[in-house]
Amino acid sequence: MDVDTQIAIAEEIEAALAGGPALAVATVTGSGDPPWLEPGDKLLVRADGSRLGGLGHDAADASAVGVADEMRTAFPRIAVETLYVAADGRSTTRRHESRLGDAELMIQLWESPARLIIVGGGHVGLALATFGEQLGFAVTVIDDREDFANRERFPMAEHVLFGEIDEQLDSLVLDQTAYVILVSRGHRQDEIALRHAVVQNPGYLGMIGSQRRTATVLQHLTDEGFDPDALAAVSTPIGLDIGAETPEEIAVSILAEIVMLRRGGTGRRMSAGDR
Repeated sequence: MDVDTQIAIAEEIEAALAGGPALAVATVTGSGDPPWLEPGDKLLVRADGSRLGGLGHDAADASAVGVADEMRTAFPRIAVETLYVAADGRSTTRRHESRLGDAELMIQLWESPARLIIVGGGHVGLALATFGEQLGFAVTVIDDREDFANRERFPMAEHVLFGEIDEQLDSLVLDQTAYVILVSRGHRQDEIALRHAVVQNPGYLGMIGSQRRTATVLQHLTDEGFDPDALAAVSTPIGLDIGAETPEEIAVSILAEIVMLRRGGTGRRMSAGDR
């Protein structure tokens, strides 16, 4: 692979980490036996399906693209995958299904850090921002009240956005790295936020409120023709059932659900497992 292509791939990776669209890069780590791929060759696969570089063989390229597409949409996230591929197009990510002589590819997903988008700067929003930043999320807070959307109240946030909720949400890219939490002061604001967030299909979208209230909001959007599958994916009532009462406990409940989904956990008590 020529140096210019290697530099271009590195630059696109840097752009993805800085907040650009997620992408995947396949690298040849094993040439096969007899050798049919060149170790170190790379193929970058963008979110729109376009490519940069190549692995030197159509079958390897096609197999890598298929896995890359799955990794970009997988939830929980898969950061690194090993692919075993043969020149005839047969491939597998399971080592026990590979065959002697298969070439090996390492496929890496590159994307910006997980983002916590909190709509509502009240007591629960403040607790979410505080704990979320400690968990490593890049925090954004949105509120249409200046007293609740300012840098003094949210020094831990990367972005604090004051203004109309719909306009602020529309200004953001809500992809699989975005975890959107609707905890505003009332159902009207939450419904506005939901209308503008659900169409972007973020990695997580949750709405606080009683089952009766949130069901009413979801029914409004269903009646208006919003995608039923997208609405079904909304976590509401939000969080895990830990008996939370205070804003801080509610924040723990919500973030515990997000971590569980992000890491592929079960939510059960650890002491209930096999001993």
